Amino acid sequence: MTDTVQRIANSLDEAAKTGKAVEPVRVHLSDIAQAYAVQDFNTQRKQREGHRVTGRKVGLTSRAVQKQLKVDQPDFGTLFDTMAVSDGEEIAASRLMQAKCEAEVALVLKDDLDGEHIVITDLLAATTYALPAIEIVGSRIANWDINILDTVADNASAGLYVLGNRPVNISDVDLRLAGMVMERKGEAVSLGVGAACLGHPLNAALWLARTMVKMGTPLRAGEVILTGALGPLVAVSPGDVLEARIQGLGSVRACFDYAG
Repeated sequence: MTDTVQRIANSLDEAAKTGKAVEPVRVHLSDIAQAYAVQDFNTQRKQREGHRVTGRKVGLTSRAVQKQLKVDQPDFGTLFDTMAVSDGEEIAASRLMQAKCEAEVALVLKDDLDGEHIVITDLLAATTYALPAIEIVGSRIANWDINILDTVADNASAGLYVLGNRPVNISDVDLRLAGMVMERKGEAVSLGVGAACLGHPLNAALWLARTMVKMGTPLRAGEVILTGALGPLVAVSPGDVLEARIQGLGSVRACFDYAG
């Protein structure tokens, strides 16, 4: 572990704990591997502090965003038990840093995905059900001034996540064609479809499963996979109630308190 990795990891951890964002960290990082080393350092720190890993998230699943950031693949981050929010549970402003919401398809695993050559049938067999989800992303980097190195080091800009509570067998829904609408006070603020997520949410999940095996931390039974955004991000304001509906999966709500 290099001094640089530890120093950047410490600065991001301090930002998360104090709520004071830091300047972009990319100027100190040589490549994406070093950025993932920073992420891993803080993942292990959280586990030592007693946080339980509940799954992983996939980011940068939009081809347009990949092109903008000059990358040719998604990224991933780790989900912890302290990030999980129940549908409709009020979210305190103190838990957020520059929060934005995106609607996603969540998969829950019933089996480990630790094979050497994982294929789509392995993923289908290992998935117990799907749920609608709202991911509440946040950045420890000031003013969201990020590129790929910043977001990877910052745990893929993970914040909180909200899952729906009506499990759906993935054989009962066409996730590629599933339409999504997110509303605030009855007004649509984000529209999308499953195909916007790497062509199919299962493509994102398969990429993640293979990547985690290569990283030596394969996906495990019971873990959640947030497969990536189906539509544009929505900035959060105090008192917001955002409801996402995904065709075939139902709805899920993220509710924010009025604290400024």
